[in-house]
Amino acid sequence: MQINYHNEYSHRLGRNMEYKVYGHAGKPILVFPTSNGRFYQYEDSGMIQALSHWIREGKIQVWTVDGIDWETYFSDSWDKLQRIRQHENYFAYIHEEIIPSILEKSKSNNGGHNQQLVVTGCSMGAFHSSNFFFRHPWHIDTVIALSGVYSTDYFFGEYKPTDIYLNSPVDYLRNNHDESYLDRFRKANLIFCCGRGAYEELMLKDTRELQQVLKTKEIPAWFDYWGTVPSMTGDGGSNRLSTTSIISCIEKKEK
Repeated sequence: MQINYHNEYSHRLGRNMEYKVYGHAGKPILVFPTSNGRFYQYEDSGMIQALSHWIREGKIQVWTVDGIDWETYFSDSWDKLQRIRQHENYFAYIHEEIIPSILEKSKSNNGGHNQQLVVTGCSMGAFHSSNFFFRHPWHIDTVIALSGVYSTDYFFGEYKPTDIYLNSPVDYLRNNHDESYLDRFRKANLIFCCGRGAYEELMLKDTRELQQVLKTKEIPAWFDYWGTVPSMTGDGGSNRLSTTSIISCIEKKEK
């Protein structure tokens, strides 16, 4: 398997940012890390091994990016606006630096054919991938989100000035009446999964709320709730569901 490590300067963040790329060709997949996680977490949790067959076959190519949650959503700073503005810098880094790089390299790696991305993640990665898609859907055709929250209530409470509101999907989606966005959402493959064991009450609440919002907007999406005991909600369950969802999307594309 071809694996490349990158440590590149980000103009939007004013620092070097690390990421890894697995594979040589195939459907591009952008992975956000979990809460306060790092770019190597996806590999460490066993997902690259689980997907290794499809990576080696050139069916998928995986980009795992770094996060900065400790400076934003999980920061101890009292300055909520500064925290969310730093998150906006991070999203600008993804939107203006990482995504164009992925699209350029993926087109070259796939015979000059333009590609659409899969964005995915667990926990905070689910939040980031979903929030990013609902704000910047134009180069993404699939979202696979596992055990995420989809509002900013957990981090900022009811405090929702514009910058925070625009990062709270269940809130801004309710008020999105732009048919160009809604049409794009309706054409995408949207997969949201959540466990029902211990410690997932908040994620369950937000996932069900998002399900209702999308239903009201007539946006098709697959919602899956698995397990009834804590042992069913750990990394093993998440990894199996993530692998199955990714491969299902590949097989659908090939048909």
